[in-house]
Amino acid sequence: MESLLFSSSLLSAAGGGLCLRKQNLKLLPLPGNRVLRCNVLAKSKSRNNLVTRLDGQESSSLFLCSRHKFRFQANATTGQPDEAFDPKSKPNSFRDSLDAFYRFSRPHTVIGTVLSILSVSFLAVEKVSDISPLQFTGILEAVVAALMMNIYIVGLNQLSDVEIDKVNKPYLPLASGEYSVKTGIAIVASFSIMSFWLGWIVGSWPLFWALFVSFILGTAYSINLPLLRWKRFALVAAMCILAVRAIIVQIAFYLHVQTHVFGRPVMFTRPLIFATAFMSFFSVVIALFKDIPDIEGDKIFGIRSFSVTLGQERVFWTCVSLLQMAYAVAILVGATSPFIWSKVISVVGHVILATTLWTRAKSVDLSSKTEITSCYMFIWKLFYAEYLLLPFLK
Repeated sequence: MESLLFSSSLLSAAGGGLCLRKQNLKLLPLPGNRVLRCNVLAKSKSRNNLVTRLDGQESSSLFLCSRHKFRFQANATTGQPDEAFDPKSKPNSFRDSLDAFYRFSRPHTVIGTVLSILSVSFLAVEKVSDISPLQFTGILEAVVAALMMNIYIVGLNQLSDVEIDKVNKPYLPLASGEYSVKTGIAIVASFSIMSFWLGWIVGSWPLFWALFVSFILGTAYSINLPLLRWKRFALVAAMCILAVRAIIVQIAFYLHVQTHVFGRPVMFTRPLIFATAFMSFFSVVIALFKDIPDIEGDKIFGIRSFSVTLGQERVFWTCVSLLQMAYAVAILVGATSPFIWSKVISVVGHVILATTLWTRAKSVDLSSKTEITSCYMFIWKLFYAEYLLLPFLK
């Protein structure tokens, strides 16, 4: 065990917790608190960290995140009530505020939303002249409105899961204490109102209904009210994510461009049907996979995810198998395209994605939360890649 003094952080015992602030690059004692020397044990695979207090006791709940520059809560085993982060501590720069909002917005979902709308919008393009300022204006309206609704949905989920996130995702602003509950409520309320306002003034019914249904399902998924908080039930939770990511995004935003922007009649094309079917598989995989690294907190707070009931390994390989089947179908569909360029791009692209997924899956240590989380983010990258391939399927 190697003894380290955190010269770039401030560690203090405050009401039963440890607070690490990666600022100032020096040790400063706080009034009424103790500065601690910590021993960090780096485990080869799991990368979990044990913290030894001055009295010799150990705590395993310090979660070190070197990729992010932020404050977070880490509980110590002092036998006193948990309250580590000082809520009166304010971000000391505009950059800190941006970083907190960046994490609050769950950027991987933001990227997924933008790419999916762009990709599906180009499925409605029939000729070169369709690519015009009019089309880009219509796409921009849809992207901005959808992003604001996306922030409402992920923000509401964080508001409903503050205690769970202190275990599973202590780096999120509400869980770490960087945002108060009032701040979180203000953000989600503002973005939901702005989203509906933009959807209304644009005058596109497919866009407005996409926002409305997403709002209803996102609220029912997270909010802790009688008959709601559907995320407690694994199958219902998966269906919510499938409905939004697979059906609403593909069909509603396609119809927004097809009928509102281009003024054409409703038409369900071969690429649209394939995109909806393929993304149904992908959405189920995301719904299942996202709970694998969160099993610890879900068990504590009674969330009966498939990872809790069936086990992490079984769910992990189920997700990999589903994606491999989807890629196999995509290769067959691409091979039947009447266009040579579409055949080549679709077949080669999906072979590369399937091979990359299999190689990555075999290398994952399922006992390491860090590696599982990293693989989950890799699944999102495959999600992005698929939306780059979809417009080439003809």
